[in-house]
Formats: sequence, structure tokens, C-alpha cells
Amino acid sequence: MGLWMLLLLLLLLQFHLGNAPRIESGGKCGGLNGLCVALPAPTKVSISSFNLEHTLSFLPGPETPPDTHFTVQILRFRKSTWKLVTGCSELVVGQTCNLTRVLKDPFQSYQARVQAFTPNQNQTSKWTISKRFLPQSDTVIGPPDVSVSGCGNCLLLYVTVPKTSGLQQDKQLQLLYRDLHIHVHRTRDGVQFKLNLEYKEENMISYLQPGVEYCVTVTVAVFFNSNSVPSKPFCAFTSPPPRSSLNVVFCLLGAFCVIGFFLIGVVVYGGQLSYELLRRRLPRSLYIALQSQDRGSAALELSDQTSPPHPHPPPPPTPRYTTGTPLTASPPTEAQL
Repeated sequence: MGLWMLLLLLLLLQFHLGNAPRIESGGKCGGLNGLCVALPAPTKVSISSFNLEHTLSFLPGPETPPDTHFTVQILRFRKSTWKLVTGCSELVVGQTCNLTRVLKDPFQSYQARVQAFTPNQNQTSKWTISKRFLPQSDTVIGPPDVSVSGCGNCLLLYVTVPKTSGLQQDKQLQLLYRDLHIHVHRTRDGVQFKLNLEYKEENMISYLQPGVEYCVTVTVAVFFNSNSVPSKPFCAFTSPPPRSSLNVVFCLLGAFCVIGFFLIGVVVYGGQLSYELLRRRLPRSLYIALQSQDRGSAALELSDQTSPPHPHPPPPPTPRYTTGTPLTASPPTEAQL
């Protein structure tokens, strides 16, 4: 009976030891009888990207100790070795890893993995691997920088690549830009239409009504990427808003008055200048003669203007008597008597 009890105890102990958890690959065990508990593996390891700026994020596993650290490695396809990410070897809970400088080639595929470990390196967890990441197709393209101005019956549209944290990302984004999807909306009556144009920094939208406000929304089409965010509406008039007719009339009158005063000043000043130049260049004798002639003609004109008019002919001259034989009166005739 005692032998059977001993065999039963040995079987129970073997069963218990066989089901005890052990540390995973690379881990170290400690404690009584060589038993240890592995760290929980990180969860939800993923790479997010906006305008080719890549960030790795993760969550700690259930019941992860507060003093646990995390390390990150990157695998580039076409290569079979994992590479440690500098600066992301001792992350703590809540931290993320910036992979922008590591994932340099936007046309290459990558994977990332995260492992938890204790500060004294006596416990580690399994690696948790992210999904395959391709920067070209998985990044989110933000709205471009847009400005709009009117040009009569058209709009001038300026589109530039959005600014990122590095010059390298700016050049890579510009290489990915392919087409522009433009949505035009007329604010007066709600009429709208769409255009697909080849990417250029300066574009013209023609055949619009002058003096009307239009709003433009731009979305960038990227090679093998449909994650583009449209810009906000940018509004402008095709030409300056119409002013009141009264203001236009006043402006025209003011302009004509200014031009008239200017011409009068030019004529007066030009006459004085010509006379002064003539006086300086002519000989003195000729100048005096011309001046006296001008004065004589002026006096003659003045006398003609001041002489009174003669409405009646002058009276006949008084007869003059010469000395000689005095005249004698003739005797009256019979008829006169």
C-alpha cells in the first residue's frame, strides 16, 4: 500500500511540473526549483505614417510589470537579418518609436517587432511582429498647400507639397505626386464641377464668370496610394467685386480734373520758359526793338478801343471871307415890296 501511494505522489508531482510555465527563448529563470514565469508579449504592434513620417506604437501585454522595458527591431525585405533601432532599445510603457530615418526607401517593404524585458535582463517575452509596411502605399498624404487668386474670367491655382520635418521627406513626397483632383464650387447658386489636372505648382481654371466667387478644394493623387486627405475650400472672386456706379463716376471725374490741371500747368510753364529762353538768346538791340514794337502795337490797340464812335458826319466848314471890296446889299425888287 505504501508503494502505491509513493508512485501516485510521483505521478502527481511530474504532472504538476510538466504544466508549470517556463521562460521563453532568450529568457533566464530564477527562483525555487528552477521555475519562472515569462513576461507577457506586447500587443497591437503597428506602424502609422503621415506624409512619410513613420511611427511605431504598441501596447504592453496583460499583467506586465511596471518596470518592464521594450526593444524594437526592423526587418527590411530582401534582407534576412533583424536590425536594432537606435534610440528604441529601452522604451517604457506609453512611448512610441520614430522610424522615419530608418524606413528611408518609400518603395521598399518593412516589418517591425517588439520584445519586453526586465531591467536586469533575467526575463524576456516573445517577439510580437507587425504587419508588412510599404511607405509608398500605406502612408497618409495630407492636404497640399493651396492659394487661389482671380484673373478676370479665370482662377489661378497654386499648389505646393506640404512641409514635413525633413528635406528628404519633401523630395520623396514630390516624387509621389501624380495628379490633382480639383472640385470647383460657385457660391452664388451652388453650381459645381470637377477637374483632373496634371500636377503643377501653377494651374489655371478658365471659362468662368467674371465677378463671381468660386471655392476650390484640391486632393492629390499619389502613385498606388488612395489615402489622400483633401484640402479645405479656398475661395476667391474671378475679378474684383463690382463697385457702385456713383463711385465709378466720381473716380473718373477726379482723374479728368487731375489730367486737366496738369496740362494747363505744362502749357503755362512751357510758355514762360520759352519766353525766358528767347530773351536770353536774342541780341539786346533786337530784343529792345521787339519790345518797343510790342508796346506800340499795344498802345494803338488801346487808342482804338478808347476813341468814341462818330454816329453823325462832321458839320461843314465855316466859310471864310477874304479882304477886298465890301459887299453891298442889292435894292429890293417890286415883288419883295
